[in-house]
Amino acid sequence: MTAMQRKRAAVVGTGHRAQLFTEGLARRPHLEVAALCDRNPVRMAHHNRLLTAAGRPEARTYAPDDFEKMLHAEGIEEVVVTTVDATHDAYIVAALRAGCRVVTEKPMTTDADRCRRILDTVAETGAPLAVAFNYRFNPVHERVRNELAAGAIGEVVSVHFEWLLDVRHGADYFRRWHREKANSGGLMVHKAGHHFDLVNWWLGARPRRVYGAGRLAFYGRENGDRHGNRRDYERAHGSAAAADDPFALHLDQNDGLRSLYLDAEGVDGYHRDRNVFGDGITIEDDMAVLARYDSGASMSYHLTAYAPWEGYRVMFNGTGGRLELEVVESRWQEPRARLSSAKGAVHGDAALDNAGGAHLLLRPLWEPPRELEIPEFDHAGHGGGDARMLRTLYDGEPGPAATAVDGALALAVGLAANTSFGSGDAVDIADVVDLPAEAVRVP
Repeated sequence: MTAMQRKRAAVVGTGHRAQLFTEGLARRPHLEVAALCDRNPVRMAHHNRLLTAAGRPEARTYAPDDFEKMLHAEGIEEVVVTTVDATHDAYIVAALRAGCRVVTEKPMTTDADRCRRILDTVAETGAPLAVAFNYRFNPVHERVRNELAAGAIGEVVSVHFEWLLDVRHGADYFRRWHREKANSGGLMVHKAGHHFDLVNWWLGARPRRVYGAGRLAFYGRENGDRHGNRRDYERAHGSAAAADDPFALHLDQNDGLRSLYLDAEGVDGYHRDRNVFGDGITIEDDMAVLARYDSGASMSYHLTAYAPWEGYRVMFNGTGGRLELEVVESRWQEPRARLSSAKGAVHGDAALDNAGGAHLLLRPLWEPPRELEIPEFDHAGHGGGDARMLRTLYDGEPGPAATAVDGALALAVGLAANTSFGSGDAVDIADVVDLPAEAVRVP
């Protein structure tokens, strides 16, 4: 295939997560990253260095106001949206109307009006939209779904899902733009929506009613002062008070973070290393959700963003037994860990001794429990899900790609939970998000 025959792609939003797509597209000879769009030319230059390192030409760069002009001028056919969550809809809608195929980072968007706008545009244009729910592609999660679909525990009656973000990864949502609910929808939308999609997919069911309780219990100025964790600084770089703070992120100690953020500050003033015990945090860090599905199943879910270890436990109770999954991504976090990557700086480094493993246990009725064989657990790339997702999205490999409706179903649980946090009452999802009538059932 010649360069002239390559599909021309654009990446809008060139932060840390966008690197997965820039590098992934650059490795595919049938695709060309022809354009980058961001408000910050320094970050776009970082991505162009990724392209040249992969032996591909630099992409042309555009400001956000020129996004639609870029689509037409560059003949773009594929668009990847990795901007601030609250701006996803503007780029998704414009790209769909221009006839492009769109892949958006999760969450698809952050509120009901934006969600409706996206769904209406998909229906009007017929253009394809995929949401990058990479956890669907994790082989361990796929094994769970296969066991449930095969009836290993009969009818699934209830799911208990506990997700723990440790004091490195969890804290990172409170250093950056995610700490403001207007940008991210809070962790119920940005992070837990990821998990709600898994439950929707595992059950093959639609959520109907949600009750939630959440609070900011650990991060923020008041909590930091009360628990003795707060150091007096606004952002870590250049602050003596942050030097020995285990919660601080030091951008100058990692080449990737320096290039993407520290070197780019002079353009837009964005600080990636704010104090997690500072002011202006409007999201919760401890959240509980109870949901009912159209299948009759219930889900109890809890997200902790300040745990000493990272991982998750999922327990499925069925009429024929119980299925239990435990994944340990980090057994504990060192206060100043040795880091080998930008990802390690915020997620922990799997190369270190604190990495854990995964176990899947089946407990049938009237039989002894047995541990089920699962693929070797890979800490890199979300359990190997990132690479498999890219192969499905861009190479045609079969896989459980998430549609716009899937994105809306995951969002709906998070939005209903946020509403319940404020009202204290259970919330019908139909009263929060106007979802399409059809159910989504992945074979």
